[in-house]
Amino acid sequence: MATDAHSIDELEDQTMLSTPMTSLFGIEHPIMQSGFRYISRAPFVAAVSNAGALGTLSAHTQPTGSDLAEEIRQTRRLTAKPFAVNLTLLPENIASHPYDDYIDVIVGEGIAVVETSGAKPAAFIHRLKKSGVKVIHKCTSVRHALSAQKYGVDAVCVTGYESAGHPGEDDVPSLVLVPRAVDELTIPVIASGGFADGRGLAAALTLGAVGVNMGTRFLVTEESPIHADSKTGLSQASERDTTLVARSLGDSVRVLKTPVTAEVLAMERAGASKEALAPLISAELWHRALISGRLAEAPIPSGIALGLINDVPSCAELVRRLVGEAEATIARLAGLSTRP
Repeated sequence: MATDAHSIDELEDQTMLSTPMTSLFGIEHPIMQSGFRYISRAPFVAAVSNAGALGTLSAHTQPTGSDLAEEIRQTRRLTAKPFAVNLTLLPENIASHPYDDYIDVIVGEGIAVVETSGAKPAAFIHRLKKSGVKVIHKCTSVRHALSAQKYGVDAVCVTGYESAGHPGEDDVPSLVLVPRAVDELTIPVIASGGFADGRGLAAALTLGAVGVNMGTRFLVTEESPIHADSKTGLSQASERDTTLVARSLGDSVRVLKTPVTAEVLAMERAGASKEALAPLISAELWHRALISGRLAEAPIPSGIALGLINDVPSCAELVRRLVGEAEATIARLAGLSTRP
């Protein structure tokens, strides 16, 4: 939905949604940006945080702890507002990425919020919590969310089937997953997967979540560091333009339908090995496609929320719009009459 400059200014003056998410992380609005590898760097993250949401740096993007420290300092030069750091913990990458150094930097730089995702985060969570860092763990099932709660995280981000990237193997949509998690957990739940507008934010709050985490919607913004042609292509796609690859490996990834995506699916049907598929589904490949504007050359991680994205706003405009729409939706629902 388009919003003109005049109404945007009015929304900035009028809208503020306070939830346990805003108070826990010291942010203005209950909205978080996903930590895209290679994409979530200082200028983009700072723009999200300056808009009053929670920007998230990708630690995995940085080859060394020193590089992460510099990225954190660059982000702080661009914003005085809170931002998080994402630690994606994949089993095959534990040995090849300096996670211990990342955590030393996170603690040493005084980062207040970390989002963990992936396998076996218990040891990392303990180190972070011991240093006073608030931890959000991203997971795709209630059982994994319960494990994270047991480890002592401050909140969980539950990711439904609609999500870009790795939605898990259970195929449970956010409409069911979010309230199930809320029913089972005693810590705050952030909703992820399929959220791109203020109606979705209002829906997440209605389901019991304390806010939303959005990836695809933030990817298609002015400050997102991908090519303008990529933003145009993604904004013109529909909810029917994504599919799952790597399901044959037990590690499903929701991506944009492209010629390379079709090639990957054909290889999977023929029984291709992980080693054969890896070059076609690598982060390096989709990053090059996004930066070059040649979307057809990779399976691009994209959520079903593409169906709700039809423009390229600034991060500030997007956040104001989301909050304004959410408040309008909540007010409309509050005004509905009930019959005796």
